[in-house]
Amino acid sequence: MSSSASPALSEVSLAHPQANKNVAIWLFSCAAMVFIMVVIGGLTRLTESGLSIVEWRPFTGIIPPMNEADWQTLYQKYSQYPEFQKINAWMSVEDFKSIFWLEFIHRLWGRLIGIVFFIPFVWFLAKKSIDRATKWKLWGLFILGGLQGLMGWYMVMSGLVDRPDVSQYRLTAHFGLALVIFIALLWVALQQLSPRVTTTAASTRALQLLCLIVLTALSGGFVAGLNAGHIYNTFPLMDGQLIPDGLFVFDPAWLAPFEDHMTVQWDHRWLAKLTFVMVLVFWWRAGKWDLNPNQRFATHLVLLAACLQVTLGITTLLSVVWLPLGVAHQAGAVVLVGTTTYAAYKLRDTA
Repeated sequence: MSSSASPALSEVSLAHPQANKNVAIWLFSCAAMVFIMVVIGGLTRLTESGLSIVEWRPFTGIIPPMNEADWQTLYQKYSQYPEFQKINAWMSVEDFKSIFWLEFIHRLWGRLIGIVFFIPFVWFLAKKSIDRATKWKLWGLFILGGLQGLMGWYMVMSGLVDRPDVSQYRLTAHFGLALVIFIALLWVALQQLSPRVTTTAASTRALQLLCLIVLTALSGGFVAGLNAGHIYNTFPLMDGQLIPDGLFVFDPAWLAPFEDHMTVQWDHRWLAKLTFVMVLVFWWRAGKWDLNPNQRFATHLVLLAACLQVTLGITTLLSVVWLPLGVAHQAGAVVLVGTTTYAAYKLRDTA
């Protein structure tokens, strides 16, 4: 394909990464595990299970309760914190087990991701299978993974005080960091599978769209953190209006997009609408570009994922966040992020 055939595919040369299929497969596997982690995290959040483990033990925490005495100890620790005292005082040990296991699996899966990343990484380093530029990217990913573990506990800590719910700021930061790790894993994996030594205007536009998608997903984190999806469960109107009375009626007003339930939900609705429109524009413009079949397919995937996510968002709202739909909606956000990342990378190819 000639770069002159389409201005959107005019190229800018970049550093050349070295391809390694085995490294790519490993990183794609890690990305898949991060996707599953986000799904488990959504399930943990929506079932209010995330505060059931009140200690952070990075190493010994992999050992589950082995007998009734262990369960009693964990239950007694949980009973000392506000979520039990203010909301779940009715729980018996058996009831506690149902929320404990979800949080335990969530934390265990995070540790497993660390192992699956670190051991092959050391192996590939020892075998000198990774070029210098990629090696530093992977060290960065390893550090981000460690920070994500710390962020997870920092988030949980916010719910172990007077307010028996995690901070929406820390929840959104935790989710956002997961998206950054997921995007980076996919990008480096694609570089290892099929290096692209150029960037194009089309790829840049896809990356700009990706930024908007991530922003919309982060606004959804505030909705989740405030349980703002449990109110105003109509669409397209909100409280009977497109622009409901009471928006930004908060003191101070600049905090309304982060702390006022109505404003937070309204922001997410309109960011989602804007994102969908921009996906449609991107797809329509891509139809005019001189793309190869793989690139064209990548742009179709973005549109398909956006349609699915919009459908899930509306149905989740109308169902008052029915658990399966709520989890699917969070998963759909990651799918949309992933397809857009893939499209941005594929559109770097001018050949």
